[in-house]
This record gives sequence, structure tokens and C-alpha cells, in this order.
Amino acid sequence: MATPPDPQLYRDPWAKREAWRKHPVFSRRAMFAKAFPGFGVAVVAFTTYVIAENMLTKEKKPAH
Repeated sequence: MATPPDPQLYRDPWAKREAWRKHPVFSRRAMFAKAFPGFGVAVVAFTTYVIAENMLTKEKKPAH
């Protein structure tokens, strides 16, 4: 039966310096969420405005 290789043999000397890349702050989701700050609030505010305007300013259409 073969013995497993020594873990120190394949140890990456740069792993400690590269660990920041795997931090959750630098994930794709976090980067995308911070790319457009306030976008979600703006979408909700605009949608509310459009719905309120349509409900308050309905004009009666003449019947043909």
C-alpha cells in the first residue's frame, strides 16, 4: 500500500500571502453588490413613485 505524500512536501510558501484573495469581502457577490451602491433603494423608490402616480392621476377615458 502506498503511503500518502508528506504534507510539508507540497506546502505553498505563498499561501499566507495569497489568503486575502479567498476572504468573503472579495467574493464576486460582494464586489457586485458594492458596484452599484443605492441601486436597490432607487429601484424601490422609483417603483413606488410610478405606482402612486398611476393610482392618483387616473383619468377617466371617454366611452366610444
